[in-house]
Amino acid sequence: METKLRVKLLQYTPEPEKLVASAAKLCYSSSNIEDIMEGLTGEKVNSFLNMLVDIGHESPIEHVSFTFGIEGVSRSLLAQLTRHRIASYSVKSQRYVREGQFEYVIPSEIEAIPEAKEKFIQAMEQDQQYYNELTDILMKKHYQTFINEGKPEKQARLMAEKKAIEDARYVLPNACETKIVLTMNARSLLNFFHHRCCERAQWEIRELAVQMLKLVRKAAPTLFKNAGPKCLAGPCPEGKMSCGRMNEKREFFGSL
Repeated sequence: METKLRVKLLQYTPEPEKLVASAAKLCYSSSNIEDIMEGLTGEKVNSFLNMLVDIGHESPIEHVSFTFGIEGVSRSLLAQLTRHRIASYSVKSQRYVREGQFEYVIPSEIEAIPEAKEKFIQAMEQDQQYYNELTDILMKKHYQTFINEGKPEKQARLMAEKKAIEDARYVLPNACETKIVLTMNARSLLNFFHHRCCERAQWEIRELAVQMLKLVRKAAPTLFKNAGPKCLAGPCPEGKMSCGRMNEKREFFGSL
């Protein structure tokens, strides 16, 4: 079954901008730990955050983190997402969760062409059939092995299924949907947005990045006001590979 991207901001550090400002205050004043949170009005918080942006001092923003629940994304996206190493990931396991009727992501370029979409869906249905058949074949073998070893029927069945889907999953496609809980600190998020909001990022992870950026801007508007591809703050760093749409991108992310 076809699925669509869904992102939810599950939780984040309370008063994230005030906490970042307090860390910055400690760096640039003689304040004691006991009173670094005192006197931080909204105006002073904005002042500290803007100062950090202006001088490029990013370490204080590592003190706040954001946790997202993500559904309707492909295993292909997961492979790209986990290249961002300063983060925590919990992912739906294909070893422990049987894909009874797996959902899948259809690329928009394929969906736009009826003939291509039809072929794609046929491939997904065929993969599901092969997965089911392999699981059944392997389960019968493993079940009999565990019974012969003296395991109770219920235990033998559970163990056999787990062992079967471990290997049957190899036939599943990159399009197969997965679910993720992702936590990043704010500095890692800014780096993520630099790379994945860029037009050169693949469409699926770019869509994810934009949705995540919308959510964190609501939670910490000053902290993420300039977040997005690197061309928002200067010339495009992609050289000959530039999309050539810098003004359009600045307008889009400025009004996000």
